[in-house]
Amino acid sequence: MAYKYIGKFDPLKNEQVRIMDENGKIINKDLMPKINDEKLVEAYKLMCLSRTQDYYQNKQQRLGKILSFLSSTGQEAGEIAYAMHVRQGKDWFLPAYRNNAAWLATGIPMKNIMMYWMGNERANIPPAGVKNLPINIVIGSQYSHAAGIAFAEKFNNKSDNVVLTTTGDGGSSQGEVYESLNFAQLKKLPVIFVIEDNKWAISNPSSNATAALNFAVKGLASGTPGLKVDGNDFLASWGVFEEAFDYVRKGNGPILIELNTYRLGAHSSSDNPDVYRPKGEFEEQEKFCPIIRMKKYLVEKKLWDDKKQAELDEKNQAFVEKAFEEAMASKDYPLEDVFEYMYSEMTPILKEQYAEAKEFFNKYPESKDGGHH
Repeated sequence: MAYKYIGKFDPLKNEQVRIMDENGKIINKDLMPKINDEKLVEAYKLMCLSRTQDYYQNKQQRLGKILSFLSSTGQEAGEIAYAMHVRQGKDWFLPAYRNNAAWLATGIPMKNIMMYWMGNERANIPPAGVKNLPINIVIGSQYSHAAGIAFAEKFNNKSDNVVLTTTGDGGSSQGEVYESLNFAQLKKLPVIFVIEDNKWAISNPSSNATAALNFAVKGLASGTPGLKVDGNDFLASWGVFEEAFDYVRKGNGPILIELNTYRLGAHSSSDNPDVYRPKGEFEEQEKFCPIIRMKKYLVEKKLWDDKKQAELDEKNQAFVEKAFEEAMASKDYPLEDVFEYMYSEMTPILKEQYAEAKEFFNKYPESKDGGHH
């Protein structure tokens, strides 16, 4: 496979792969990836579904039906692009906590995602054939896990499986990120490292996360090639990840991909970005919304229209509401689940904590909130 992007765009010059402008117009025809119309429409539908789910879950959180929630709003293009390249039953996906669109695209049922945000850890168990690790709240540690799994895959000589993991701009400051890049390059491991630069780590801007030119340069000291791509441009993201999977699968070692994107929503459902985000920034960045750009592109290609959009919106809303009802019916879990996940047998301290919690909820059953502990 002749590469259009890898080795052609220099992160040290802050070069970025971009194919479409904010109006969905193709500005770099030579960089167009090979992707058929069916895949384009499928990707767009997944992006819209995730956005509908985000909006709905945020409303339900405000009603107290979800404990917390971190949405993918604004980051759907890059996530869908890499997730659609993850082969079910073969490749691994190790997420962070802001990867709703990617979870859907890799085969995690929406009901499970909702149950997790309701507090039910059993929702983290993936369906058969889906090689996703659970949602990772410990920032940056998924990079270490990815390097470890990729190390194991390399020992399996018949395997051409790839491991993909992702973190944010703030997460890139963790020491494990650099250690993992170094180890993966030393051992030439089949892992794709992604940094989704959405410009804000809670209220901390990217400029406080690094003094480097960009995040794609982070791997160079370890010998790991880096590539910066417009993460709100689905076509560019698709093409870059198509090459990245091929590059890694052929035994070239790891690669680091920076998705230059923007978090259109809040950090979490308990956050108010208006407190710290400069006035006018959201409005300026909304012009680059991946869904708006993708829709304009599809309309121009006569693959989409307002009637199809209205039908999709109605279908998605009904699907999301049904999934939420199913999640609510399955949200309850036994108290011991909180204490039994860490070790094969509970330690003495955990046993004490479990006994104390059990006594508390027996005394104050109304505190369970319908099963949440």
